[in-house]
Amino acid sequence: MTALRKYQKLEGMGLWREAPEAQRREVVVAFGDASLILSDPRTGVALSHWSLPAVMRLNPAETPAIYAPDLSGDETLELDDPTLMGAIETVRGALAAARPKPGRLRSGGVVAVVLVLSALAVFWLPDALVRQTAEMVPDSKRTEIGRQALSEVTRVTGMPCADPLGLRAASHLSDRLFGPGRGQILILRDGLRPASHLPGGLILLSRDLVEAPDGPQIAAGYALAEQVRAQMQDPLVSVLHHAGLLATLRLLTSGTLPAGSLDGYAETKLTRTPEPVPDQTLLAAFTEAKVPSGPYALALDPTGATVRPLIDGDPFRATLAPPLLSDEDWVSLQAICQA
Repeated sequence: MTALRKYQKLEGMGLWREAPEAQRREVVVAFGDASLILSDPRTGVALSHWSLPAVMRLNPAETPAIYAPDLSGDETLELDDPTLMGAIETVRGALAAARPKPGRLRSGGVVAVVLVLSALAVFWLPDALVRQTAEMVPDSKRTEIGRQALSEVTRVTGMPCADPLGLRAASHLSDRLFGPGRGQILILRDGLRPASHLPGGLILLSRDLVEAPDGPQIAAGYALAEQVRAQMQDPLVSVLHHAGLLATLRLLTSGTLPAGSLDGYAETKLTRTPEPVPDQTLLAAFTEAKVPSGPYALALDPTGATVRPLIDGDPFRATLAPPLLSDEDWVSLQAICQA
């Protein structure tokens, strides 16, 4: 709808009352794809989520305007921002104009409208809501959800390998590849072939990648490729798609995922074919991290036939790459699963 597109991403301030006996509190009012999202201005945490088609004005022609998400009027939003008020009224008017008038539509037209709205509700709105929610989740909550997802994954793979010297070496490799505090490499014993990633910067590698005798370059290549995949497609989106629409709404409104919403996530995650990454994007990541791409390419395809661009474009094809780990750290990383 043109009216919705016109006001996408519009934001302003308002006063929200959760219940008639509650105190009013200042909120950020975000005009989303088909919703109003009310958030705490200090933390960014969503406090309430209103469906635009259901929003009602309780005091027509008065200012400040008072809106409610339904007929009960228990929860209210007070606005005096003319732009936001005008946007809401425009969209409400557009929605009202789109409603069928008695006797004006033939039965076939009614069926068509119902089908279109049903399709939007089933396919468009859930996806838009998931993506919008993922964009609003702060880093601390991403880390928490990543750990929840890891708990599900380790049901299948077992706990991450945890030899103390190996953990220190894995931390050194993470810092070397991604920068201090920007990612965490975890080595899993079983059930992972060969790498994956989770929200919160978690990179999962199979123990096979670090127990190979050829040095850390192959493991580093798989870790970089997973980081690129995470940058291309937000891993939180796939977690929320698995959790479902109701769980996503709970996260949006309360800041937590319901218990059990990630059940079965491990089976889905570990059996999914990794998203392909463009060669040039991978090469840029290898170049920035100062890691040779040739060893990773040949690990993918020992013949080199399908990975020729990664071999020919290796930033260190003709020179010596900087070390990834000290010899002591590499030996410790190889032994990380022996504890």
